[in-house]
Amino acid sequence: MSKVDEIAEKLALDALDYEKTTGNGSVVTEIGKIVGASSSTLQDAYLTAVRVLRAEKLARAYLEEMKTKGASSLTVAIDADD
Repeated sequence: MSKVDEIAEKLALDALDYEKTTGNGSVVTEIGKIVGASSSTLQDAYLTAVRVLRAEKLARAYLEEMKTKGASSLTVAIDADD
């Protein structure tokens, strides 16, 4: 993992944690703007990390639901803001 990716992932984790803790839904976007003002490379990596982490969360929730309810009774509910 490159230094840029390491920094982006840490920022994304911290921003998503802050968003979850405070309910402040704009923090992820605002950090993206701040980072982008200085480094479009870091901004791209950060936004990608945010999307990847959110996608992982959705996939893991789906897997847990499969384990609990059984695969035959599941529907996929996508809410990227969780």
